[in-house]
Amino acid sequence: MGIGLHEFNFLRYSKQQRDFDQTVTIGRQELHVPDSNVRDAFALSSEYKNDKYCDQLLRDQFGAGQVDSIDFSEYEEASIVHDMNLPLPENVAQRYDTVIDGGCLEHIFNVPQALLNCSKFCKPGAQILHMLPASNCCGHGFWQFSPELFFSLYSDKNGYSDTEVFLADLSKPSKWFRVKPPAPGERINVHSISEAYVLVRTVLKENNFNHSGVQQSDYAFEWENGAPASERVDEPSPRGGIARFLKRFPLLHKVVASAYHMYRPADSMLQLSLHNPHLEELPVSSLTRGAAD
Repeated sequence: MGIGLHEFNFLRYSKQQRDFDQTVTIGRQELHVPDSNVRDAFALSSEYKNDKYCDQLLRDQFGAGQVDSIDFSEYEEASIVHDMNLPLPENVAQRYDTVIDGGCLEHIFNVPQALLNCSKFCKPGAQILHMLPASNCCGHGFWQFSPELFFSLYSDKNGYSDTEVFLADLSKPSKWFRVKPPAPGERINVHSISEAYVLVRTVLKENNFNHSGVQQSDYAFEWENGAPASERVDEPSPRGGIARFLKRFPLLHKVVASAYHMYRPADSMLQLSLHNPHLEELPVSSLTRGAAD
């Protein structure tokens, strides 16, 4: 587990949004950013060298007054030794302004409990940051994560605000793709050729947050509107009107849907690119420009 270049820049971006004063990292996070990138980002002297772990960087450059870490084992000297598969101890609840999951939840089997624990750490108004494998990371951990999970979980009705989701191609450190929340009944489909990570930021509005009843949003919409999910065509919104028309003719709908999935081009609108209607391509530098101020 560790902070790479995308994670480092996402921390810089998030520092502009909320205070890092009392910070906890999920897992003891090593620092895998080149020294030169840290020096350039914060105008540090040529003598600067990274520590093994990110704690000192968070204190010195991100303004964290306290940095704790939680891990299953004592071997990396985490300040809180606890299994995130299990409920969080009450003595560490509601203590932190920023919770950093720099790539840990994919290694935890009980993801719903781990996500609940992340929120239990928070004071009201605290931010939660996730930087997790999204695709083409099979074998890295137990899980890979979809933007849909975070849009459905970190919703206003569940007690969260300001939720933002980005996708990052690990081979392209200079750009991110902001993911647009799905429209009612719509599914966000994204494919990537290389490894991709999902970068998530949300704010806990209050302590009575709710994780019960979380459902995939497009299915929830169709259940509410009386349309079975089997009648959907999994395609971007520009073709949504055609899909709705074809649903009136089940046999034709099935033929067109099968042909679409079989013959769509490799560079179709579902790729991790600016052509996907669900994505907005952004230079990382435009999001971190004021991060060192």
